[in-house]
Amino acid sequence: MSKVTVIGAGNVGATCANVLAHKDIVKEVILLDIQGDLARGKALDSWQQAPIDNYSTYLVGTDDYKDTAGSDIVVITAGIPRKPGMSRDDLIATNAKIVSSVTDSIMKHSANPIIIVVSNPLDVMTYAAHKSSGLDASKVFGMAGILDTARYRAFLATELQVSPKDIQAVLMGGHGDTMVPLPRYTTVAGIPVTELIAADTLDAIVERTKVGGGELVKLMGTSAWYAPGAAAAQMVEAIVKDENRIFPCCIKLEGQYGIDGVYVGAPVKLGKNGINQVIELKLNADEMKLLQESSEAVKSVMDVYDNLMK
Repeated sequence: MSKVTVIGAGNVGATCANVLAHKDIVKEVILLDIQGDLARGKALDSWQQAPIDNYSTYLVGTDDYKDTAGSDIVVITAGIPRKPGMSRDDLIATNAKIVSSVTDSIMKHSANPIIIVVSNPLDVMTYAAHKSSGLDASKVFGMAGILDTARYRAFLATELQVSPKDIQAVLMGGHGDTMVPLPRYTTVAGIPVTELIAADTLDAIVERTKVGGGELVKLMGTSAWYAPGAAAAQMVEAIVKDENRIFPCCIKLEGQYGIDGVYVGAPVKLGKNGINQVIELKLNADEMKLLQESSEAVKSVMDVYDNLMK
C-alpha cells in the first residue's frame, strides 16, 4: 500500500495526515478539502516539516478528487464539528449528506479502498459511507473505540499516577453517551484495574469517559483533534503494516452479540484487508444489557438517517 487519502483538512484531518506522515509508512498522503488552498497550505506545511522530523512521506493538498485516484485507504473526517450545546446527533442532517457525497466521489476514482470514517455522529456516518460505497462491511468502519479507550486510559493513568502505556482497555457500543466501558477487561501491566482503584472512583472515570468529547467542546468551543487524528492514523498504520492489531472499532455487527445490521463499537483484528475478525467477548448479563441498549440507541439514529435520505 502506498497511497492514503484524508478527506477534510480541518483540525482532525490535518492532524491525521501529519501524524501519518511522521510514521513514514506510505509514499504519499493526499489531503483533500473543498477549501483547496487550505488543504494545499497544510500539506505544504507538513511537507516542509519532513526535513526537520526526518520522514519521506510526500503530502499533497487538493480540492480535486482526481488526485485521490488509486487510494488504498481513505479517511473521512469531513463534516461540520460540534459546537457547545450540540449533541453528535444534531449533526446528522448536514453531515450525512456530506459523508454520502464524499464517499460517492471517492468511489469514482478508487476501485476497492478501505474507508475509515471519523465524522460525527460516528456510528451513523459509518453506516452512510457503507451504503454509499457498496463495499463489503469489512472495508468500511469507524474510528471511535480507539479514541474512547485512549480517553479512558488517560484518565486512569492520571488517577493511578502510572504511564498510560501500561493500561489496556476495551470499550464497546455507540460513540458517545451510550458507550459501554468494560472495567472487567481493563488492566494495568496485566493487573485488573479493579484491584488498584476504588469502585466509586472507577465509576466516575467511566462516566467522564462517556462525555469526554463534550468536555473538550465546552473547553475549546469545538471538537477535539489531536487524539482523534492520531487514533485514525494508528488504524491506517495497522492496515498498511498488516499488523492484525486488536482495536475497538465501529463496525457492522452481523449477528455477533445478538445484534444484526447495526454499527456499534466492538473489538476486531485490523489488517491489510480491513476487518479480519470480529472478536466476541463473553459479556456478562449486565454488560450485554448495556450493549443492547446502546445498539438500540444507535439504530434509532440510523432510522433517522434512512428517513432523511428517502
